[in-house]
Amino acid sequence: MSSYSVLTDSELVVLLRGSNTAAYTQIYTRHWSALYRSAYNVLRDEAATLDVLQEVFAWIWSNRENFHVDNLRAYLYAAVRFKVANALREGKARSGFFTALEQISGHEPGFSDETLELKELKNVIAEFTRSLPEKAREVFRLSRYEQLSNKEIASRLDISEKTVENHMTSTLKKLRVTLSRLSAYMIFF
Repeated sequence: MSSYSVLTDSELVVLLRGSNTAAYTQIYTRHWSALYRSAYNVLRDEAATLDVLQEVFAWIWSNRENFHVDNLRAYLYAAVRFKVANALREGKARSGFFTALEQISGHEPGFSDETLELKELKNVIAEFTRSLPEKAREVFRLSRYEQLSNKEIASRLDISEKTVENHMTSTLKKLRVTLSRLSAYMIFF
């Protein structure tokens, strides 16, 4: 056991500001696994998850001299959430969630709660997609099911990238509302 493992996060941050690589390594070792699980649960893409964590820890090292936080754990989780949101927005990991949904459709019906929940979620998203205006539905389909970039979608549909972004922003906001209503409903049952 290294002597750094007994230090608090606050003590490690102070040492980190002094460019102490052992303190940085201890911060990384202490928090990496939980942060990985947190990011992977959303992204469902190992490469994108590793990119997120690398960006967070690289930023911390690069900015170590001015790194002042009261709660390191909370800061790290917030930084990972921010980077995960960026990865999703930029489409770096968009396929993971939808790939998991698509995989269910090829399986025989099972009795596991997870499979039933995913099937229900897939049905909700399919119904939501059908309710979208035609252009928004097509943009969403190309983005989420064919994994095309905004630029590729704009080219294919002969619209501007900004229009694609606007469609996706609006659609994803509506989808979040739909899914939050579903999750609130599911809590009661």
